[in-house]
Amino acid sequence: MDWQSERPELWAYLESLHRGDILSGTVAAIEPFGVFVALDDGPDHPIRPGVGFLGIPELSWRCFDDPIDVLQVGKRVACEFLGFDTYDAEARLSLKALEPDPFEAFADRTVGGQEFCGTVEKVVPIGIFVDLGDGFVGLVPSREIDGRPAAGPAEGFEVGDEIAVVVREADLPGRRVFLSRPESGQNAGSVLPT
Repeated sequence: MDWQSERPELWAYLESLHRGDILSGTVAAIEPFGVFVALDDGPDHPIRPGVGFLGIPELSWRCFDDPIDVLQVGKRVACEFLGFDTYDAEARLSLKALEPDPFEAFADRTVGGQEFCGTVEKVVPIGIFVDLGDGFVGLVPSREIDGRPAAGPAEGFEVGDEIAVVVREADLPGRRVFLSRPESGQNAGSVLPT
């Protein structure tokens, strides 16, 4: 569809927006691939339930299984404008851009060498993913467990095991936490994130 000629009011509205603008509206529909938002100041979209669209990665900093875990139809939202999708004539939005990134706070308060007590979430050939609490998961690489790369999943660990780990690095740009096992194997000094 040639949006510019067939829907000039929609095209003009979208062209008037600038990256970083804060837009408000009402959740119009929730789909497995994202959320449509009827924007307060925007025209109706001829095909979509709303002229605003929130992709799954832009809904929350936290992990979730379904968009309805974050939003419900009819809820009022304020979002940051990311860009104008010329193919679908939509305003691409971000809900999480208006919230502080909890990983930044975690990285600020966590230092290398800090010990945590966590729960094994997944055992894979590259290592063990450990839930540190509050939505933060770190990786103990297999070389940190056995001292060498593993041919298969690390042995001796099961999903749900409580283990002591030490933070090697909280990589802020990559949003990753690298862990190792404590030298002593004791967890007397371990803490949970606050």
